Amino acid sequence: MSPSIDHLTVAATSLDGRELDELLGVGLAPGGRHARMGTHNRLLRLGDGAYLEVIAIDPQGTTPAHPRWFELDDPAMRARLADGPRLVHWVARVDTTELPPLPFDVGPWERFERGDLSWQLTVRADGLLPADGVVPSLICWAGPAHPTGRLPESRVSLETLELAHPRAAEVQQQLDLLGLDILCHPSARPEIIAHLWTPSGPRTLRSSEPLRRPGAG
Repeated sequence: MSPSIDHLTVAATSLDGRELDELLGVGLAPGGRHARMGTHNRLLRLGDGAYLEVIAIDPQGTTPAHPRWFELDDPAMRARLADGPRLVHWVARVDTTELPPLPFDVGPWERFERGDLSWQLTVRADGLLPADGVVPSLICWAGPAHPTGRLPESRVSLETLELAHPRAAEVQQQLDLLGLDILCHPSARPEIIAHLWTPSGPRTLRSSEPLRRPGAG
């Protein structure tokens, strides 16, 4: 399988909110718990082979001895999420854990399992997102089982993913080394923009803005 977008990550302070469901016009399905990270999620299929997750700290989970992924313990991230859920990161699917030397540190491979799902994911020990989230974490699934195989058809698809960063040339080098056919443009600030097609028409998620319900100011 060629390297590709595996999933988009929207972080939130809680899974109780329905901002994303209302924005997309489709309900997200229950996901599961990540005991090692003290988080849980809800999921939405984005066509074949890709999905979207909303992730938050699990109030019933155990606080880990290490930083949670996606900067969920970071005060700056918590302040951003206080304004509402937002797109914070994306994860690329690769078929090998053997990586070339990369400009940005994505962290070592960590093993995870839930039911018949088994995967390895790059996770930095400090919990920080590589290149402010613009450079993807990497996931390598073990076997054919994948979340999209059990998620209902949503009629939501990812049309394009736009990336921008002040160190765009280095980000682009990393994407090229990983074999990802995605462009990163120079910008004064880091940005991830996901253009989605939904039953209600086009919708856009931006890392620089919290999610807004349709019609919200």
